[in-house]
Amino acid sequence: MRSRIRRCFLAAFVVVASTLPVGVHSAAEPPLRPTGSALDAGFLWGVASSGFQSEGHAPDSNWTRYIAGSPGYDQPGDSADFTDRYASDIRLAADMGVRVFRVGIEWARLQPAPGVWDDNAFRFYDSVVDTIVRSGMRPMITLDHWVYPGWAADRGGWRGDGMVDDWLTNMRAVVDRYAARDPLWITVNEPAAYIQHEIRKGAADGTAMQERLVQAHNAIYDHIHRVQPGAQVTANVGYVAGSEDRVNGAFADRIADRLDYVGVDYYFAFDPAQSLLGDIGKATGSAMPELPGSRIWEMPLRTEGIYYALQHYSRRFPGKPLYVVENGMPTENGIPRADGYTRSDHLRDTVYWIQRAKADGMNVLGYNYWSLTDNYEWGSYTPRFGLYSVDVRTDPALTRRPTDAVGTYTQLIAANGVPADYRPTRAPALCVLVDPPNSCLNPVAGR
Repeated sequence: MRSRIRRCFLAAFVVVASTLPVGVHSAAEPPLRPTGSALDAGFLWGVASSGFQSEGHAPDSNWTRYIAGSPGYDQPGDSADFTDRYASDIRLAADMGVRVFRVGIEWARLQPAPGVWDDNAFRFYDSVVDTIVRSGMRPMITLDHWVYPGWAADRGGWRGDGMVDDWLTNMRAVVDRYAARDPLWITVNEPAAYIQHEIRKGAADGTAMQERLVQAHNAIYDHIHRVQPGAQVTANVGYVAGSEDRVNGAFADRIADRLDYVGVDYYFAFDPAQSLLGDIGKATGSAMPELPGSRIWEMPLRTEGIYYALQHYSRRFPGKPLYVVENGMPTENGIPRADGYTRSDHLRDTVYWIQRAKADGMNVLGYNYWSLTDNYEWGSYTPRFGLYSVDVRTDPALTRRPTDAVGTYTQLIAANGVPADYRPTRAPALCVLVDPPNSCLNPVAGR
């Protein structure tokens, strides 16, 4: 009954909102107050990537099998070929002044068969992590970014009773090897999106998988802290505007005692169409499109929503630091967006709202841009998120071409944010179009 009332409340707001002018997106309407000040000198500016999406040369895994069985999916090929180009890609990040470089370490590479370890794979990741450190950046290591070995799939994947033990055997080996490099840790990337996709592929039961991911996170958290005292560990959530507690709340509560910081991925604002259809909460805040046929670049972008995402977790877990683990803007094959929003303006506007959150007392540690380069977006090369464009389909050389946002991000990092007199290029939207009901009940103070 409560969910029905809530949907009706939101639907009524949407009907009213649809009769009102949303307003011209301008810096002057309505007036916005200054950010207060730049971010502190210790703020962690970063870039994010994942193993499967960018490395190429993928070994047998659940995802290579999903792709083989999905005719509408692009074949990944060598993707952006991070495997052979990691040194130059890491240098691109360092040249921007980036302080954190997020990578995934793929279980399917390290353990090609049960009990069998690939020393060459470990040496590859040794070199990746050491190159990040030598370049003056801190590694952020993701243990599980939705990919597990084909042999684990044969054992039932997250349906299998032995999955947690198999997972922990690999992850403990990774932690033991890289803890001395003092990385930030991500245990499981966007658990709700992970679970949703495994269900969609018939590879998991949602309740059982969530329980096993909780067990996995809590166990590896304890192991990390045994070998790396003072470690900072999280499992990042894909924030779902308008339905965050329904989608991510149960998992977040189950691991709350084993979160050193709250990792938040923020991409899209509330979608009124989902509410009117009664589907609120089915989508996730992930950048993973619902392929085939998805048009993720048409989903609503409202940068003020990142303020509410940070506000939400600052209240849900008082005292825990916050980190924007992923944020970015999709385009269709790299062409200009129909709404005219540029990657640079989206980036500056987002940073403005992070500075507002920080000025309002939210303890935001850092921000990662997703992603350094265009990569394989879970079935398609059409959605482009990269600071550097890579035309995987048409350019055999996989040339890294800087977007307008490379210079912008370099400037933002050097200045630790936007100037105090900066105003977003787009005025805040009606509250119901951002993150209702919170964006209506607890609006940004002083706008």
